[in-house]
Amino acid sequence: MSIARSASSLQLARETRERFVSATEGAIAPLAGAIRDRLTALASEVGNARSMQENRDDFVAFQGHATQWVTLAQAGWRKALGTTSGAMTAPAALRLELIGNEVVESNILSSRLAQMIHDKASFELSDLRLRIQHLEGTTELDAKDVLKPETLAKLLVDQWLAAGLSRGLWARVQDTVQQGLVEVIVKAYESANAYLIANGVMQEIDLKSFVRRTGNAGGGGSGVAPVDSGMTGGSTIAQRPGYGFEGHQQASMPSTMAPTSTTGGSPLMIARQRAQTALLSLKRFVTARIGGDAGGAAAQFQAGGAEGRATGGGGQPGQGGGAAPRVFSRTFAGAIADAEVAYRMAATQYMDGAGEQATLIQQTAVDLRRRSTELKKRAPTTADKATVEIVALMFQAILAEERIPFSARVWFARLQMPVLRVAIAEPEFFGTLQHPARMLIDRMGSCVMGFDAAAITGSALEGEIRRVVQVIEQYPETGQRVFKLVFDEFVAFLNRYLTQSDTTQRVMSVAQQVEQKETMAIQYTIELRKMLNDMPVRDEIREFLFKVWAEVLAIAALRYGAQGEQTVMLKRVASELVWAASAKPNRTDRARVIQDLPQLLQRLRQGMALLGIVDEPQEAHIKTIGATLSDAFLSKTEAIPQAKIEAMAERLAHLEDFVSDVGGTADLPLDAHSIELLLGVDAASIEVIPDAAGTKVPEDMLAWAHELQVGNWFMLDHNDRVSQVQFVWRSDRKQLHLFASSDGRSFLIQAGRLATYLQAGLLVPAEEETLTVRATREALAKLDANPERLLN
Repeated sequence: MSIARSASSLQLARETRERFVSATEGAIAPLAGAIRDRLTALASEVGNARSMQENRDDFVAFQGHATQWVTLAQAGWRKALGTTSGAMTAPAALRLELIGNEVVESNILSSRLAQMIHDKASFELSDLRLRIQHLEGTTELDAKDVLKPETLAKLLVDQWLAAGLSRGLWARVQDTVQQGLVEVIVKAYESANAYLIANGVMQEIDLKSFVRRTGNAGGGGSGVAPVDSGMTGGSTIAQRPGYGFEGHQQASMPSTMAPTSTTGGSPLMIARQRAQTALLSLKRFVTARIGGDAGGAAAQFQAGGAEGRATGGGGQPGQGGGAAPRVFSRTFAGAIADAEVAYRMAATQYMDGAGEQATLIQQTAVDLRRRSTELKKRAPTTADKATVEIVALMFQAILAEERIPFSARVWFARLQMPVLRVAIAEPEFFGTLQHPARMLIDRMGSCVMGFDAAAITGSALEGEIRRVVQVIEQYPETGQRVFKLVFDEFVAFLNRYLTQSDTTQRVMSVAQQVEQKETMAIQYTIELRKMLNDMPVRDEIREFLFKVWAEVLAIAALRYGAQGEQTVMLKRVASELVWAASAKPNRTDRARVIQDLPQLLQRLRQGMALLGIVDEPQEAHIKTIGATLSDAFLSKTEAIPQAKIEAMAERLAHLEDFVSDVGGTADLPLDAHSIELLLGVDAASIEVIPDAAGTKVPEDMLAWAHELQVGNWFMLDHNDRVSQVQFVWRSDRKQLHLFASSDGRSFLIQAGRLATYLQAGLLVPAEEETLTVRATREALAKLDANPERLLN
């Protein structure tokens, strides 16, 4: 039945927001102090003249506007409280409008801060949201609710700009902003939850009740972001990718289409087939041996996975084609929980032990094996017994993996009981590589197997693995939801962790700018072609505008901004050149050409200099243009109406409003020389591997290149030198890929060359299979040799 929301409930929600705003408002002034301290430190550092001047300018700028920013931000934050309603506001009328570059750039800055808050406060924020929705009888918070991280992040950035501070300065101090703000906000969320609990609001949150599941093909209306968006019905195979060989993505496959051979097809498809075959073989083995169970254990074990989902259509992970996760014995669940707590205590002793690591790992394996045997005795069904045995064998294989450093293996072992609980409740764990528990273990395993023990121990990566395991242990009843949550958090961590070094940051910045510049050049060329499509312009001028001036405009927009003074001037040069190259039949126009020509040529030279076109190449272009202008002066070219020239100039002035996104189709002229020439950056530390001219890249290889997962390790054979490299970054448009070697070198590889290296075996995954697939295969081998152990 519906629950009427009393005035006291709404008042309590408002008081919670007031307490939250009060707690976070107090952080703004100290935050300004932290920024000032940071800028003071930078201003006192010794470096090159340019950086020292920039640091001093930053300090002076902030000193002059800091007080105003604090005042505006605090006032705006208090005012934001008044705009928050207790219910979802009605959507505004649909407006189609262009968004300026400045707005987009500001949104990017605020979204980074909001994402950081989300990462650190995800659980507290989720609980608080549920409690407020319960109080107010809503299904979602208002888009501008002060409790949403996006609201405060956007306000701080907007008021920063309103106070006269620049976006560039914000970007340079955003790490300080995050450090000074995130902890305060997390504590504010914790305090708000504690306040509501003290007032009797949802003292215990049953997270399962908030997971709305549906059997519809669209998979909509879920309180948890689904890992698989579902099937389209019938026997169609899901095209939604998951994770397979060396961490790349894996499509689900029904048993009726399971491969009987691993020959033929691309390496990517072969790897997918091998991985899926291992899972299908395990499922068939188990169901064949528990099929006689009177309680229907075989059907229970086979409820989820590739077979169940691919033919049933529409199910989300954990549903078994639409069914809810299986509810198992409370007594058995309690036994698993007891075993988990006991092993957790034992694992702490192993970590603190002074013995040989091999001995400690052996003790860990024996301990887990003993607890698994005890659990099998208490399992209420044969399916549960089989599940306990298979999970135990899988984790035995993981513990025996010597390439995983000791400390990481002990943390992996602590996941056995949480995974067992999920595998019993959600049988599809055994049938799909897309299950979040598998994805998490595979991703963590693919990262740590490339490091030696000394590099892992005490590192941020080990700390993140520890945090992930502890979070899962803290939320034992949330099933795959908590695995999906921490998987997303781990991926976000990797993106930060693998790119945190100054060298990598510099390489990323350069690569991203090169890609952005080339993409803009293509966009500008397309628009220039459209503008000149019906204009009688000489081919020499057309070629110059398409091949040279489009690049000039792109690099200018990158350096000075799309509406920067220099960029606007260079845009205007394009229309002036077109006009100057048209016929000049009257004396007034000829006089104007004579008057404006020196300045026009000077600006043309200035633009070409941006691209590094100087000396003889520049003179060649000027000579060609000069000849065309001479013909125009003598009316040997065709006339262009002044109205068309003016329309072109107007369109050029706002060129960014008309360009379309060409995606990742750009052919980037990538090499170390072009990086240095275009951006003025020393590329000596970057091994640049550009696309090979004229080489046709197979689509399946390109798809494989695009699906490589950040954090995975590879063996790269480049110029007859083999290096172990880790994939650390991919550009926004998937054109550029950065690999870092263990000896400190960086390899920036274009997508086409990356695909051909994969095809030729010059870039080979360090691991042919993910950790859980290999563990599944080893478990199946032991079961094949000793099938009686499955149920004994």
